[in-house]
Amino acid sequence: MTDYVMNCRIMSTKASPVIIIPARMAANRLPGKPLADIAGKPMICHVWERAMAAAIAPVWVATDDAEIAAVVRNAGGEAVLTRADHPSGSDRTFEAVTLIDPDSRFDLVLNLQGDLPEMDETIPSTLLRVATASGADLTTLVTLANEEEAARDQVVKAVVSWNKAGDVGRALYFSRSPVPYGNAPKWHHIGVYGWRREALAKFVAMPPSPLEQSERLEQLRALEAGMHIAVATIDEAPAGVDTPEDLEATRARLLAQTNG
Repeated sequence: MTDYVMNCRIMSTKASPVIIIPARMAANRLPGKPLADIAGKPMICHVWERAMAAAIAPVWVATDDAEIAAVVRNAGGEAVLTRADHPSGSDRTFEAVTLIDPDSRFDLVLNLQGDLPEMDETIPSTLLRVATASGADLTTLVTLANEEEAARDQVVKAVVSWNKAGDVGRALYFSRSPVPYGNAPKWHHIGVYGWRREALAKFVAMPPSPLEQSERLEQLRALEAGMHIAVATIDEAPAGVDTPEDLEATRARLLAQTNG
């Protein structure tokens, strides 16, 4: 572990990153989903493997459940047990990095999602690249939303002010509504983040903000606090697993890849 951390520090003189994947058993729509079997292995192991494949930083799973931690460790990964009462993945991520790195060696925290078993390994790499280059408080990703996605409340839309090249921007707002109004492109927000550690500490210490509570989107707390959220684009959104139907579709795709 120590040698790997040192190698990661050498890779970039601007940031020392760590990847944290929050995973909890008590998901509202699909309880126990981190351990759901997909093509012969638990979902959390698929996510961990894809984060490891990026080969950019140490990877830790942050969980409130001993069984999840045991599964990750049996697969060769690192897991840390956190409190069960965290209101969000950001809070769990902050506790995790505090526990595993009390000396603050890591100054950039890449917060992935534990329900993205088909996540492309370029996602954490893109987060790291843009977070390092932008110097923003936090960094996130978007992809173009089609008409059907733009109309769905479950798909979060980002309003972004883009640079001249159109590849990196600054988040102005996030909503479940199809914003911005009119014919402007609608951007599907991918809920992964690259946090400056001090910004994450500031964020979790603040109470939920009015817009956050209205839209049920915690990233609005950061915007209301004046934080700079950098945004980069990716080609397509990784399929998330939120419902039993999502789980079955993911199983079919990954099983086909395994057997293919």
